[in-house]
Amino acid sequence: MNGIKGRLAKGAAWITAARLITNLLGLVSTLVLARLLTPGDFGIVALGWTVLAILNSVTEISIGAVLIHHPNPTREHLDTAWTLSAMRAAAVAAMLMVVAIPAESAFAEPRLPAVLAALAISTLLGGLGSPRRILLTRGLVFWQQFLIEVSQKLVGLIVAAVFAFTFRSYWALVAGTLASDLTGLVISYVVAPFRPKPGLRHWREMFGYSIWLTLAQAINTLNWRFDHLLIGAFLGKTPLGYYSVGDNLAAMPTREAIAPLTSVLFPAFAHVKNRDDGGLEKVYQSSQALVTMIALPVGVGMALIAEPLVRLTMTDKWLPAVIVIQALSAVFAVQTLGSLAQPLAMATGDTRLLFKRDVQAFILRVPSVVVGLWLGGLAGVAIARAIAGVIGIFFNLQVVRQLTGIGYLAQLRPNLRSLTSAGIMVAAVLGSRAALPSGVETSQLVLSLSSQIAIGAAAFIGAQLLLWNLMRRPEGPETELIALFKRLLIGRGARLLGRWA
Repeated sequence: MNGIKGRLAKGAAWITAARLITNLLGLVSTLVLARLLTPGDFGIVALGWTVLAILNSVTEISIGAVLIHHPNPTREHLDTAWTLSAMRAAAVAAMLMVVAIPAESAFAEPRLPAVLAALAISTLLGGLGSPRRILLTRGLVFWQQFLIEVSQKLVGLIVAAVFAFTFRSYWALVAGTLASDLTGLVISYVVAPFRPKPGLRHWREMFGYSIWLTLAQAINTLNWRFDHLLIGAFLGKTPLGYYSVGDNLAAMPTREAIAPLTSVLFPAFAHVKNRDDGGLEKVYQSSQALVTMIALPVGVGMALIAEPLVRLTMTDKWLPAVIVIQALSAVFAVQTLGSLAQPLAMATGDTRLLFKRDVQAFILRVPSVVVGLWLGGLAGVAIARAIAGVIGIFFNLQVVRQLTGIGYLAQLRPNLRSLTSAGIMVAAVLGSRAALPSGVETSQLVLSLSSQIAIGAAAFIGAQLLLWNLMRRPEGPETELIALFKRLLIGRGARLLGRWA
């Protein structure tokens, strides 16, 4: 267990560094492009991305999960994985071309077929990467993910920004996507050299494991993309631009904050799944508590500062996106309760439970979004998603209970300190607003934004430490973080002493 924790700490450090950099680059990209392009430009490309996401989901093979879950993948498994990935990419590219004309008619957007054609090329690039990089992840080695993710994001940002400055066109978003996928393809073979040799010897084995993941992914994507299609069809590309950018900004803090952990937990769970000493349950509980403690302050905090942040960085033309950010960022943070059901089920091989969970979420969410659109337009959709998201937490808790036997209250109990601290943070920020500048001048927005961030951070950290001490410092995410910092400091100190010696 200590060996796994050590590798997890190193892996999390690599992914944390990658996420910090890619998160910053992604935020810069969104803010720069939002100033140079119009909401309608984002709406056009969002339609293309939505169509691509749906086609990707219904053809997903989950090759990476198969290779990580397999006890001893061979060269022939890699050949099969590469061949299936290439075949799938070619099939998705062909389907994009087939649906281009019907999509143009359905959304009354003559520019959409050209966008879909460009995304077909992007799909082909993404499907030809080296499968050997997955074996590094399987061994809890993650430096290659740092190199690939940072390189992709940096190149994509540069290309998109150049196109946006030069042409002021939605093609900047498409060009950035193409450049990012091409970079990922090249770097994958640099970090994990592989000579492709087409073969399908193990295709049955791979399909046997991934079939439920494919079905779950298809339902889940339809669930998460249905609202984009609905808004594009009934409200138009400009509201869809507000919604897609707001959705992305709302998800970014929570997604990027917990990605270093969630990325390493699937292989970590796979390593301890067969232990008979309750190792899997212990790792899950401690990991979930840590994820919640990290996700809640950043997600809820994003909801609190949404309006001054949008006014300051994206100008008032993007104000309709504020309600989307406020409604979704908080619920994304709360939804992390039980969110580790996904890597847990994949590690144990019980992926049918994920399909069942996603069907339940689909049945709940789609009618909610339709009613929300009918009653409240764009804001109604965001609020409906938030309500459905909170209810959907219990679907994840149910999966965890079936996999580990941990009851609902037992799952929630380790997260109570973080939930209480988040509530105190909200009260502190809202209570301080009367004393903060309320104007729309740049200096006033900067002061208001920085003050709210400082107050929120101090309130959450202070409340978390106070509650932990009042409870006599029980084992939990606080002790995990303290132990991690000690290991990092000791390791750095040892290296410095070695250099002096």
